[in-house]
Parts: sequence; C-alpha cells; structure tokens
Amino acid sequence: MKTEQRTNCFITAILEKERFSEMVLNTATCKCQAPTSNPLTWCPPNTLWVSQTDCAADFNTIQGAISSLPDNNTNYTILVMPGMYIEQLNVTRSAPLTILGQTTTPNEQGNNAVTVYWASANSNGRFTDNAFTSVLTVAPNLAASLTGSGNTGYPVPADTPFGCIDFRVYNIDFRNVATEISAGPSLAVSISRANAGFYFSGFYSYQDTVYVGKLGNAYFYRNTIAGQTDFFYGFGTAWIQHSWIQMRSCGGGVTAWKGTNTTFANKYGVYISDSFLNAANSSIAPAMVGKCYLGRPWNAQHRSVYINTYMDASIRGQGYEKWSSNPLTDNYNNYTIMAEYKSSGPGFNLTARIAGKVTQEFTADQARLYRTPKDVFMKPDGSQSDISWIDPAAYNW
Repeated sequence: MKTEQRTNCFITAILEKERFSEMVLNTATCKCQAPTSNPLTWCPPNTLWVSQTDCAADFNTIQGAISSLPDNNTNYTILVMPGMYIEQLNVTRSAPLTILGQTTTPNEQGNNAVTVYWASANSNGRFTDNAFTSVLTVAPNLAASLTGSGNTGYPVPADTPFGCIDFRVYNIDFRNVATEISAGPSLAVSISRANAGFYFSGFYSYQDTVYVGKLGNAYFYRNTIAGQTDFFYGFGTAWIQHSWIQMRSCGGGVTAWKGTNTTFANKYGVYISDSFLNAANSSIAPAMVGKCYLGRPWNAQHRSVYINTYMDASIRGQGYEKWSSNPLTDNYNNYTIMAEYKSSGPGFNLTARIAGKVTQEFTADQARLYRTPKDVFMKPDGSQSDISWIDPAAYNW
C-alpha cells in the first residue's frame, strides 16, 4: 500500500453534488510524505526532518527548522513527523518553503497526523495587536503582519519588502485553543506581504481564524476552516476552493474584509468557491438555524463573493448584514461588494435575499470577473495574473 501511495498519489473525491472532480497530487510531495524506514528517502534536496521522538531527526520543533534556514534563494522543504506540536510558527524568509505533514493519506485532511497548537486570544487588550495571537504567521517582518485599527489598519511602511514568494503547507492542522467561544481575536493563520498555499490542511479557532493582511495572497484547497465570528478577515486576497467551512456558532459574520485604496484597480477580498458552509456538528445545528450571516463589511470597500457554494440552514435568509444599523457607521455603500453566485442548499433563500437589500445576487457576467484565482490574485504593483505559487495539481480551471 505504501508503494502504491508513493507512486500513484491519485485521488477521486466525489462529494456532495459531484462538485469535486478527479485530481492528481504533486507526486514528489506525496512521496516525501509517505512513511518509510528512512523518512527522507523520497524527499527533495534541502529537506529538513522534524520529529519529537526520533533523536536522528534534524530538529524536534518546527520553528527550530524554520529558524535554521539561510537567507538565500534556495528552495527548502520541512518534513514533520506525526505529533502534537505546541508552538507558534513564524516564517519571514522570501525564498520558497514547503512544510509537509507525514501521512499515509495525503488526499484526506480528516486523517492528518500533524497538529500545531497554540492558545492565545487578544481579550481585554491583552496584546497591542491581534497579530501576536496567531499560530502561524507568514510575513517579512512584524510590522507587515500587524492588523492595526481604524478604516485603513496599521500603516505598514511603504519600503517593507515582500516576504515569501511561494510558501506551501500540506496536511497539517493549526488550532488556536485559547477559548471555546468567541472571546477576542485568536488567529490560526496570518499571511501578509507573502504568497501562501494550504492543501488538505485545517484551521480552527472561534474569532478571526484566518487573517490575510496587506498584499497577502492565500489559497486554501480542500481545507477545513472553523470559526464563529468574522473568521475570514483582512485586507489582502484569499481564495477558498473545495473546502469545508464549519460554523461553531453564530456571531458577526463568516467574512469581514477591509478594502484598500490603490493607484490601480484591485480585487482584494475573500472568494469562497465550490465549498460547503455548515454547522460544525449535528449537536449544535438545530440551535443555529437561520442565525448566521454570510459576512459583514469591516469597511465600505469590503469584497467577498460566494461562488457555487452549498449553505446549510444556519444561514439567515437575507445572507449578509451591514456593520451596524446606523447609516453613518454601517460601512455599506455603492463600493461594497457582498455577493454570491449560484449558491445552493437550505441556507439559500432568493426571496429573502432580495427583500433584505444587502446581498448582491451576481449575474453570470458579474461573476465572471471573479471566476478563478487567476482573475483576482495580483502582484504588489497590481499586475496580474500571479498564480505561479499555487500547486498546479490543485488548480482546476
């Protein structure tokens, strides 16, 4: 079975409504992830080995391996053995880096054997910025990762360099376990001024689970992402593809984005495509019926679009909500894009959406502007299409 796993690495994932089609994973990645007597046998050059239990490993912490990497242009891989790693991870290098969780089933996020835990929430002003709570941060420096406050957030200096041009994670879960309710920002992942792709991974928290900061590009493929309040938020661009979005309760909205003024036309925002939006488990689902919003505008340039996404009965009939009921502070105007295209499931109620006058129902022509990652991801200067950092095997267009 292990040999077949290494040599084929095929997946046929036929899920609800047959939305997920056959794909082939990166063969080199699969080989390196497969357990062998010598874990590095099938790994590419410049692979570091992390294990909590094997004294022959290069490091016993993931951050130890990350911190050891030279500041050069060489591609590196870090292979992580199964285990529960209690640590914060911080990636600042600009050259490509891939972190792999060892697994016998690289096509099944639910079977992941590597989990990174941290417990930190920005409650009652404990920290000066939400950035300090994140389990994983990918940014060139601290200033680039800061959220800040107000309509435009932290003023990241213009001369701040771009960070990692190609960061990838496969089959690792990240859990911020600070609280079991929404009790302040508690990030599972933070990406700013960097390109990051996450494959068959998991992100779990309650508030602000995923943060994509200024000039951040993040692609999530076949992930599970769980939260309660504003659990996709930021300034940059996030694309969630073929993933499971789990609502642990209802609070705020699923998405909360801040648009940014630029000298070029941008498409910063969060795009949720061919995915499933459900209550986290059947025990809480009855109490959540009709109570969760698709999102709310963190500022008036909020942009979020659901495309071909299934929504369970947790979603309110009107879909999105404004930031407040006061027209002076509702963050809603003709620049605000809170939209969906071909949503389905009991959480989609076209009559209620129209009556609510908040959610935009895109036509095919409107949706075409945001139909694929190639349509939205861009380089810092605004040039498109910047998708070279996305694993081609996970790009289905």
